[in-house]
Amino acid sequence: MLPPGVDDWERSAIAFLLDCCPADFRGYPVLRRHPVVLAQFAAQVVEAQVRASEEGLARARLSLRDQVEPQVVEEAVRTWREELVRLRTIRDGIGLVDDALRGMAFVPRL
Repeated sequence: MLPPGVDDWERSAIAFLLDCCPADFRGYPVLRRHPVVLAQFAAQVVEAQVRASEEGLARARLSLRDQVEPQVVEEAVRTWREELVRLRTIRDGIGLVDDALRGMAFVPRL
């Protein structure tokens, strides 16, 4: 995604946000025309995925222990953890894009 302020950054932000949403969201004109609205939708979708992944991780050992080998359970747990890291990173990115779309400037902190 392009950084805010450069040519076509908003178009790249829209593409990023749409990629965070279900494919059907591409068919809603309001989301394509209003990036701030799209950012809100994307934030809600990804937050729901984070919650679902947290729940999946919390239940994985108990729900799978009688279904698969112990090493498969541990592999599933690792997969949930990796997915949570990925989703939380995306959630943070959506927040930064939303801020930029609203005119807020990113200020790095040490």
